[in-house]
Amino acid sequence: MQIKAPDLGVDSAEISEIYVTVGDVINEEDNIILVESDKAAVEVPSSAAGKVTKVAVAVGDSISEGSVLIEIEPANVEADADGATDADGATDAGETLNESEQHTTTTNQPEVEESSKNTSDEDAQVTSQATQLSSSQTYALPDLGVDEAMVAEVMVSVGDKIDSEQSILLVESDKASVEVPSPVSGTVEQILVNTGDTVANGQDYIVIKSSQADSTSTASEEAPSKSEPVADKSVITTESKAQSKAEPVQKPAAQKQSAQAPANKLSESEVNAKLSNVYAGPAVRKIARQLGVDITQVTGTAINQRIVKEDVFDYVKNRMKASSQATSAGDSVIGSGLPSLPDMSKQDIWGDIETQALSRLQKVSIPQLNYNTYLPQVTQFDLSDITETEKLRGELKAEFKAQGIGLTILAFIVKATAYALMQHPKFNSHLSDDNSQILVRKTVNMGIAVATDDGLTVPVIKDAQTKGIKQIAIEIGELAEKARNKKLSVKELQGASFTISSQGNLGGTYFTPLVNWPQVGILGVSEASMQPRWNTQTQSFEPRLMLPLSLSYDHRVINGADAAVFTRYIAKLLADPRRILL
Repeated sequence: MQIKAPDLGVDSAEISEIYVTVGDVINEEDNIILVESDKAAVEVPSSAAGKVTKVAVAVGDSISEGSVLIEIEPANVEADADGATDADGATDAGETLNESEQHTTTTNQPEVEESSKNTSDEDAQVTSQATQLSSSQTYALPDLGVDEAMVAEVMVSVGDKIDSEQSILLVESDKASVEVPSPVSGTVEQILVNTGDTVANGQDYIVIKSSQADSTSTASEEAPSKSEPVADKSVITTESKAQSKAEPVQKPAAQKQSAQAPANKLSESEVNAKLSNVYAGPAVRKIARQLGVDITQVTGTAINQRIVKEDVFDYVKNRMKASSQATSAGDSVIGSGLPSLPDMSKQDIWGDIETQALSRLQKVSIPQLNYNTYLPQVTQFDLSDITETEKLRGELKAEFKAQGIGLTILAFIVKATAYALMQHPKFNSHLSDDNSQILVRKTVNMGIAVATDDGLTVPVIKDAQTKGIKQIAIEIGELAEKARNKKLSVKELQGASFTISSQGNLGGTYFTPLVNWPQVGILGVSEASMQPRWNTQTQSFEPRLMLPLSLSYDHRVINGADAAVFTRYIAKLLADPRRILL
């Protein structure tokens, strides 16, 4: 079947770009070429669905209305075999009637022909929908929780059959390692990213041939037969068309992500404003918007220095390569305000030196840590007498263990801190970009720092202020286990309003944790120890279990007096958890 050029609005136009190749499966209305005249650039859609068997034109050719563009194997060949109208409309539905049928329906011939024609259209439409659902789809990355992340591992190969929600990629950001699940079940036809690539939200990363064909074939079998009344078929056809318009099947993930583009990308209006003097087609401009590329910085390689999509991809790759080289050369460290390392090649001065590579998680954490160094941070220290709280934990420990729950002192600390944050909301806030106001959080999303073999990660307990100690203990165990096994989801790493970093029984007395920007505070907890404390009632020293607390805070938002009051308040709540019930 030949796909020909429609009325272009001009006598002739030049082909600037071809979007399809032999073997591609296309849908009706998919753009196949981009043509340009002295008036405008226009994308020409396909008038039918099918598989491309020949591309009859080349870039630079001049075409006019009726010119053959491509040849396809129609999607409705099965319908043709059943006697439906073929792509060129040459077969008349009435010709499929045998002589007896013609004899018995002579008086109603017009109605029969109309009924048969409607049935043919219906069968062709069902088959077309089947082709669309079973054809390959390109899917975009979901929201990763960060502007960009590095692909640490590609977990599938071309040709693999995968299930919905099966892990496809492992990506690492400055927060943690996250596995990206498959949006659908099907067969992997193409992987668009490689290990080591830097990817962003909404970026196309895989092509999957969906396994929905079975359900579609079932729908085809349930299509109305030719013996049904014409009125019934017209109703069904109308509903089918309405559903087709309401539920497009092309790239649902990409469409969803286009509305969730990161804030640092250029907006569509900004990109279009810059494009007034740029020689590029609509498809290329769309790719530039998706990737956040300032297309005015891209050099075109096509005819008349026109920018094509390969130029945009090459631009992104070159930027990534330059960024990687700058990082390896120490530019990222210089950006943090530190000078370059001295020349350490002289062994008589520096001695033997061994080079050890950082883990990917450590590498991607460096930019976030650099942000933290820009904050004017101060640390407030205090001690909490947790003797009575530890006794209570000891009484409950066996009961919780029987239920498969590990009850640690951290659960009490999270509960007490969440309660304190609701009483002192300034510590549960963020400083605005213009430094003119603070954004106070109404709920407490508590970040819990967890040490893993690859580095530190911070999963989040959502709405901690509404949860009891038992529920908090359950979530701490689950999140810690997921963090160590690299199974944390994106949502489990987002939205923290305050962070607790507990060193458990690792030793030490106090430390100065770094505030995790954009938060304004972090509570460090060291190992508890027995210490003598003076009892004014008995006028004697008593052994008490004392827990060191270290509160680091952003001095732009929190002053020293508030920090001292807040830290002491947490210490009192931990000494007597009954205060939380008041």
